[in-house]
Amino acid sequence: MRIGVIATLKRGMEHFVYRELSFFAAAGLAISIFPTKFRLGLYNPRPEWRLHRWNMLVVVLLQPLLALQWPLKYLRLFSEALYNKVLPDFFLACYFSRYMAEVDVIYSTFGDHKLFVGYFCKRLLQKPLVVTIHAYELYRNPNPGLFLRALACCDQIITVTEHNREYLMRQYGIDVNAVEVVRCGVDTNEYRPERKFVILIVGFFVERKGHEILFRALKELRQEDIEIWVVGDEGAENKTVDVAAMAKRLAIDHQVAFFGKLSGNALKAVYRACDVFCLPCRTDSHGVAEGFPVALMEAMAFGKPVITTRHVEIPRIIKRIVVDENDVQGLAVAIQQVYGSASLRDELGVNNRRIAEQVFSSNNAARSAALLRQVIDRNKGKQADQSAPILQEEDAADVSRA
Repeated sequence: MRIGVIATLKRGMEHFVYRELSFFAAAGLAISIFPTKFRLGLYNPRPEWRLHRWNMLVVVLLQPLLALQWPLKYLRLFSEALYNKVLPDFFLACYFSRYMAEVDVIYSTFGDHKLFVGYFCKRLLQKPLVVTIHAYELYRNPNPGLFLRALACCDQIITVTEHNREYLMRQYGIDVNAVEVVRCGVDTNEYRPERKFVILIVGFFVERKGHEILFRALKELRQEDIEIWVVGDEGAENKTVDVAAMAKRLAIDHQVAFFGKLSGNALKAVYRACDVFCLPCRTDSHGVAEGFPVALMEAMAFGKPVITTRHVEIPRIIKRIVVDENDVQGLAVAIQQVYGSASLRDELGVNNRRIAEQVFSSNNAARSAALLRQVIDRNKGKQADQSAPILQEEDAADVSRA
């Protein structure tokens, strides 16, 4: 059985629509997507779902051909669409209808323009139509008159709350028995209480930050209760690495959460929430090394245990827990050591906070400001010294003229 799904992909799919269609697919239903808008987003159609994209110019140019295919029906529905000011929905429905021969039921995911397109598809093809009403279309429907007419044409109306069903009856006169309440679902096997040991890494996606080393160490550990939180993205440098592809290639992507670039309270929140901070820095293949990573300073200031490498300046400041550059096995052992001891994590965190206060406080900026003032003062002194002989010469010349 194949479902023809009329949905918007304005910024990908809504999460709950994507989840519902995934449930359908898992139940053995075939999915064809007919998008009213299309742009990639967080949730996009799966490769096995048939996606029927369109171009408005092609849609418009095909209308004469479609009119010849259904002359009387086309003219009647064209007039209805013109009267209701929904010609784009009608044109799109005509275009989609050419690809709906395989579809057993038309499913409009919302009661707005998706329903209007589905309504015209049903009128053209005489295929059953089902709609799910969520919320906004009850209160700010783009065409309340056509909404009511399209609902009357549906073979099944679904809504996600009892309140919506009562509202449909009260405001639109829909028979309450014609509406089924089916609440949005969640996979309770996937969404469940679960304690994770969180390793945080913050940094641009460049080779010297060591994302690959951390991921390979996680793979070595083979512990499903460890999760890596990745904060960062491509920076200003040309040589970046595809960290997401790296996690997928190592088959650990289910244990890695990507947060993108964060700042302010959002960045502070992930520092507070993590169990340990890890930055396995290394010299990259072009010979470029780190200075002293700011992310390490920040994690230490939050009183977090850190795991890092013997890389340039780092071992001068951090004595524990430090491993050699590119040492996957050594990093895995270090993670296991910190993972297995809450008291060690507390000890390291307290010590790191003390180091941050002593070595990385805002007093450093005050020192830089003082040095800048010294340079300015010295420069002013030099200018004064250079101008003194000139003034003396001018005074001597004035005396001789007198």
